[in-house]
Amino acid sequence: MKIVLYIVIGILTGVLITSLVWLAATPPRGAAIKLSSPPTQRPIMVHVTGAVVSPGLYYIPEDSRVNDAILAAGGFLDTADTSFINLAGLVKDGDKIHVPELMPGLSIGGSGLLVNINSATQTELENLPGIGPTLAKRIVDYRNQYGFFDTVDSLKDVPGIGEAVFEQIQDLITVGP
Repeated sequence: MKIVLYIVIGILTGVLITSLVWLAATPPRGAAIKLSSPPTQRPIMVHVTGAVVSPGLYYIPEDSRVNDAILAAGGFLDTADTSFINLAGLVKDGDKIHVPELMPGLSIGGSGLLVNINSATQTELENLPGIGPTLAKRIVDYRNQYGFFDTVDSLKDVPGIGEAVFEQIQDLITVGP
């Protein structure tokens, strides 16, 4: 009886081993599942110019922001006019990012950017509210004829600069450095 039991166990073990070998050796059935590789960010090239530490061409990761490109260029210079730069904007391959410099007639004061009426050009003066090409030319002509303005209030001596215009620009102008 023990011998029969050993024979049955031996046959079952043989069948099991044969089945496992056959299963392992059988080629897979059906269509193979195709695994995609994880996405890799390819670098893009951007051109950074203007008031940055190191203007030039930079490779930055895809889906980068303007801020990333400016940081790659070393950051802003002290003379950078950042008021119109959207640091959160997405950049794409081939973009040019220009950081303008503050205009020479501008200085930084307690209330922000101030136009120095003793050194500003006609074009710079035209950017002030209420000052068009005609008034800007009068300011430059007055300055050339009578010399530098001693005070901001002395701008009212220029023909055409009335109280209403002066009130619009008095917080935006300076006579100092």
